[in-house]
Amino acid sequence: MNSAIERRYLTLPAELEDGTTPNETQGELLKKHRECATELGAQAIRACLESASARISDVFSLCCVTTTGFLSPGISAFLCRELNLMADCVRLDVVGMGCNGGLNALNAVSSWAVANPGKLAIMLCVEICSAGYLLDETLRTGVVNSLFGDGAAAIALVGSGNDEAGRGPRIMKFRSCIITDAIEAMRYDWDDTHGKFSFFLDPDIPYVVGANVESTINGLLSCTGLRRSDISHWLVHSGGKKVIDAVRVNLGLSAHDLRHTVGVLRDYGNVSSGSFLFSYQRLVKEGLAKPGEYGVMITMGPGSTIESALLKW
Repeated sequence: MNSAIERRYLTLPAELEDGTTPNETQGELLKKHRECATELGAQAIRACLESASARISDVFSLCCVTTTGFLSPGISAFLCRELNLMADCVRLDVVGMGCNGGLNALNAVSSWAVANPGKLAIMLCVEICSAGYLLDETLRTGVVNSLFGDGAAAIALVGSGNDEAGRGPRIMKFRSCIITDAIEAMRYDWDDTHGKFSFFLDPDIPYVVGANVESTINGLLSCTGLRRSDISHWLVHSGGKKVIDAVRVNLGLSAHDLRHTVGVLRDYGNVSSGSFLFSYQRLVKEGLAKPGEYGVMITMGPGSTIESALLKW
């Protein structure tokens, strides 16, 4: 199978004496999610603050996005303890929205930052996808287990909320599209056979995305005076090779336009809600975005949902 994935990061238990991987219980998987999400999330937040030349004491708001584990209190509370954040730090946990959840959360976090000028907000996407794995002999499980990886990424917003620590692009507009006819196409729900949560991905997902992505982006650009050819930077969720191809073909994009999306899939697999931030970080590191240029972020996930955002440097 040509997955276009060369490597991933996973948190797996030690092999048994016969060389097989033990089948973890749901309790063990949830414990793994809590511990690994706290560790990786803290690392991502520290790296984000260092990049923004900010300190832990500067954080007034923390939003955490995850789908691969369910906790109460949410992962934000564990990170407040781990990082010693202020007791009155505003917290928001976005749980269960799937691969599109990062852009949903970014919409909320940017609105908070606009309403609280001068205060630093952090949005973290942390997914321990190996805490959602099943082990059996089905093709469905094989496809899922070959696609997803563990990872975390964070972004800082300050001032008006429309840039990364005052140095990045402004967020001009968001656009959502939910395709309820395909609400069952992407799911993470309870599997009675295995007695634990599991992923389900319909083989038709690339067609669902391809059939709806153009109208979503046309809506995003409506009333802006912009055409797709005016967009210099495309940051698309690394949902899988066929999904990326569907976006590229239906939007008329080039391989260069999606270089970061393809690179993230190659190096990390699908890291769910954080994938688009991985691509954004690569664009920032590349250093080619110029003042006055426009960018578009696109994520896809359960619902079925396509989320998008328009950026301006």
